[in-house]
Amino acid sequence: MSGGRAWEGNWVVRLYERVRERGYDSLTAFAEARPAVPLYLLAEELGKDDVAGVQVFRGLLAEAERSHRVTRFVRDVLVRELAESLPDGWPAVLDDASRGEIAMALGTWFADTPTTHEERVSRAGDALLATPPPPGWRPLGPDDELLLTLLPDEDV
Repeated sequence: MSGGRAWEGNWVVRLYERVRERGYDSLTAFAEARPAVPLYLLAEELGKDDVAGVQVFRGLLAEAERSHRVTRFVRDVLVRELAESLPDGWPAVLDDASRGEIAMALGTWFADTPTTHEERVSRAGDALLATPPPPGWRPLGPDDELLLTLLPDEDV
C-alpha cells in the first residue's frame, strides 16, 4: 500500500465492492478461499494501492462478531500469522532465531486479539510454548485439530 490512499474515501464500501467484484458475498468467504494467506496479502489482492491489511482485519472481525464466530476468527488470525512468520512450519530446532520468530508471531497474534479473547489466547500461546507442536506443523486453517484443542469454539 502506498501513500495512505487506503484511508481516502469510504474504505468500507471500497473493500466490499472489491470482494463482490471477485465473486464473494462476504469478506470472510473471500478470506476462507485463501487459507493461511497473511492479511497484508489479502489486502494487496483487493487493492495494492488502496486497501490495507488492518482494513481487512477490521472487516473480518466485524463479520465474525455479527456471526458469533470470533473464536474461529482468532484462530484464523494465528494461522495467517504463523504462515507469514514460520512459512516452513514449526521449527525443528528451537534456537534463538526460531524462538524470536515464534515470539513475534505469538506477540502479534495476541496484540491483534479482541479483548474478549485475550486470556484464552494467552493460555493457548503458553501451551504452544510449553508443549511445542511437532516440527513442520503448519496449520492450514482455523479448524486445525491442534488449534481447536488449544482454542475451542465457545461463547465468550
